[in-house]
Amino acid sequence: MAVEAGGDFAAAAICDTYCDGRDPAAATSDRVPAGSSLFGRTVRLHLSDNDVMGWATIDNGNPGDEVWLDRSFDGGRTWSSGSKLGDTKTPEGARGWRTGMYNVDDWNTAGVGALRACGKAGDRPEITCTAWARVDRNAWSRGTAAATALMMSYDRGTGLFGGDGWWTAANALTAVIDNARASGMPSYQYAIAATYDKNLGAQGGDFTNDYLDDTGWWGLAWVAAYDATGDRRYLDTARADADHMNAYWTSACGGGVLWNQTKTYKNAITNELFLQLNAALHNRIQGDTGYLDRARREWSWFRQSGMVNVDHMINDGLTDGCANNGRTTWTYNQGVVLGGLTELYRATGDSGLLSTARELADASTARLQTDGVLREPGESDGCTGDGPSFKGAYVRGLGRLDAQLAGHPYASTLDRWADTAYAKDRDTLDQYGPHWSGGAGTTDYGCQQSALDLLNAAGQ
Repeated sequence: MAVEAGGDFAAAAICDTYCDGRDPAAATSDRVPAGSSLFGRTVRLHLSDNDVMGWATIDNGNPGDEVWLDRSFDGGRTWSSGSKLGDTKTPEGARGWRTGMYNVDDWNTAGVGALRACGKAGDRPEITCTAWARVDRNAWSRGTAAATALMMSYDRGTGLFGGDGWWTAANALTAVIDNARASGMPSYQYAIAATYDKNLGAQGGDFTNDYLDDTGWWGLAWVAAYDATGDRRYLDTARADADHMNAYWTSACGGGVLWNQTKTYKNAITNELFLQLNAALHNRIQGDTGYLDRARREWSWFRQSGMVNVDHMINDGLTDGCANNGRTTWTYNQGVVLGGLTELYRATGDSGLLSTARELADASTARLQTDGVLREPGESDGCTGDGPSFKGAYVRGLGRLDAQLAGHPYASTLDRWADTAYAKDRDTLDQYGPHWSGGAGTTDYGCQQSALDLLNAAGQ
């Protein structure tokens, strides 16, 4: 059957393997990932994975029924207002119709896309739309699919995730880099240089700002970028970040790095990041002694600081009187230390560091599970803000420890968590929500980063 081209086609055509507007009769495959019904009509989204294109159909209706596609480049959060790609109506004498084929991605501009099909009865105003979905490009495994879904939140203008996420963007970039190294998928390596070039001069420069933990997250992201690319500028920036943090090591409470340049609070996450970053730099700089000395000094202070409680869990920080403040044992406080101790073990060969790491990991894997799956203390149904990134940092550290240990004692735990999240916390776009055990919740890049970290750690 002939296909009526939408009026938006000429102005907004995207060309990939083929250009927008191709006849679905030429499709080399046909997969229907989503459908929706209204007033007896059925609207379906069709995808041709081989052609990297999709089209919409409406069936069981009447002449005058309307059908079209929406296309989004941010995971379905927004789409071109009024675009209605391929907008067409069922002709006289027919009960169903279809649009032309439209590209899912705008690969020429690094746009990672998604489509949905929409339609309406010709004599009614109500509209129905399917769920968003995409082709299987860059999605041959659970991890690569999750990485692709995360890249839908990458803002090509700011070079950050979610438009202006800062330390959370560092974590998202790290998760993407880790996935690329594990899977061999190079498709999103462009984000490394784009993020770096667009943000090197932001805030305090060299990815520093008043919050020393933010600086630590970026320092570790650039270590990961150096490992992936061998580009020395990333290692140099990671060194600048470590040096910036070191400038705020003070004698209060016997040592440790401040949480914020203008505040006196000393907390766990900042010092765990300082440990891991300095140990990681030593392991990548031939002949270094200075970064190793810092890492040793940090661990010597941290282990006796009082932040590790009697249950071998790490509370948020210290009181003004230098005692454990009893605040929440966030997941990331239990995880970053594992990555730090693993790096320090590689630097020193001290097996006692791994024994301590196992003691901490045994405590956290037992105490932070609900219904057999990792759950953040006070976990909400939302995916915005800082908290949704915490679980990702935890499993990243646990995964690195497990990879170092003989027998991989935490592999089955990571696999179980990943299998549960994949089965219960995933939508048609391979986007994940806040609860790996399933349930109500939205999705955004913080939750997606954490899920990708989990799949990376589980080797999925």
